[in-house]
Amino acid sequence: MRSPYYLLKQRVISLRKAGRTYREIRKTLGKPVAKSTLSLWCRNIKLPAWYGKKIREINSKNIIRAQKTAWINNRKKRKLLLESFKIKALEVIKHLDKENLKIILSTLYLGEGAKWKSHSGLMLGSSDAGIITLYLRLLDKCYGIKSSEIKCRVSYRADQDIEKLQEYWSEITRIPIKNFYKTKPDPRTLGRRTMKKEYKGVCVLTCRGANIQLELEQITNLLIKRLGPVAQWPERLAGSQ
Repeated sequence: MRSPYYLLKQRVISLRKAGRTYREIRKTLGKPVAKSTLSLWCRNIKLPAWYGKKIREINSKNIIRAQKTAWINNRKKRKLLLESFKIKALEVIKHLDKENLKIILSTLYLGEGAKWKSHSGLMLGSSDAGIITLYLRLLDKCYGIKSSEIKCRVSYRADQDIEKLQEYWSEITRIPIKNFYKTKPDPRTLGRRTMKKEYKGVCVLTCRGANIQLELEQITNLLIKRLGPVAQWPERLAGSQ
């Protein structure tokens, strides 16, 4: 009578010849046979011609599964990271007063607004609805300027519908349609398709406030001076000046 060990070995060899992987063999046997043992028993077995393709398909599926798992884990980590940043941000903005808001407004205007030397009065344009909304809220909080007091024009591409764009920006800004200037499309875009469907043109806001404009410029000028230069000249360069 042959031993169970011999019968197990023969079963393993038979399964291997049929093109089963070591993992599939262990699963079929229902026994935790070491991979080194399976490899020893099957070392001289000639595998089917299609076995290489099977392994490539298994590896491809494993890679996709691993990528999906990594994506899910990274998404969870990112969500936790964003939550931690949100908590920190809430602490930063919790005690903002009117003077702090003016500093925020002045830096926003520095990057996006028209300067006094080129335009007297407040004028700011952006294609970003968040920037436009923040600007309007800061004007209201800091200087009491309401949306109804502001004029608006939309710079847009030739293949866009200006009426729909005005409706969009009117909803975002709460500026009535009657406050929108008539505009013409950018002639450089004639015959050229707008690739970004989410692009709603550039919303340009104008209103009274040359004095406010000058005040905001002074705030940023003084802020830059107070913070000092970005970096000191290296000693070897400073000595050659």
